[in-house]
Amino acid sequence: MYPWTALVTVFALLVYFVITINVGRARAKHKVMPPSISGNPEFERAFRVQQNTSEQLILFLPLLWIFSIFVSEIWGAVLGAIWVVGRILYAWGYYQAAEKRMLGFGMGSLMTMVLLLGSLVGVVLNLYQNFT
Repeated sequence: MYPWTALVTVFALLVYFVITINVGRARAKHKVMPPSISGNPEFERAFRVQQNTSEQLILFLPLLWIFSIFVSEIWGAVLGAIWVVGRILYAWGYYQAAEKRMLGFGMGSLMTMVLLLGSLVGVVLNLYQNFT
């Protein structure tokens, strides 16, 4: 069982859920009706936050679990929690102005790279140990 990894997963999905709600709120506030994805810059920033987070989740969630299983659950959860905080900072900054998203984006990207490299090393070492 991986309770810490599961908890980070739930928090990541909760952040995504809130971000999705924020897009709906921005649509209503600025009267950008579906299927339109452009119009008011405030809406467009909220939409980009959601789309980018969706794109990042595709990488993050499998890497979080692979790292936790093959390297360390605690370190996976710590790196994952930093990623979640980075996503919150990314969204908060981007909602204000596009140029304010970089700290959160950097945190998330760095955590994704660490999880990716760690996962690769962990899986390869596991395969090596099983074949020797």
